[in-house]
Amino acid sequence: MMRYNQNFEYICRGNNKNDDMSNDINRLKVVLAEKKRTNKWLAEQLGKDQGTVSKWCTNTLQPNLETLVQIAKVLDVDTKDLLWSIK
Repeated sequence: MMRYNQNFEYICRGNNKNDDMSNDINRLKVVLAEKKRTNKWLAEQLGKDQGTVSKWCTNTLQPNLETLVQIAKVLDVDTKDLLWSIK
């Protein structure tokens, strides 16, 4: 049986790990570039491992909702700005 995180990623990304950007969930890499900030800087601000932040930026893993709110506060953006629209 799959654990929740693996199952969530499977549902959101589908079977093909090489899906195009239309299946990305978060816009963290884009927002960091817009704010001229780095993965390392964000990791330091959040007290998280830089590897974890890197996985969020590549949409390999997703931050939980509480962390997403923290990220929005640190970057001074709305939480919805960190997510790709589904419409």
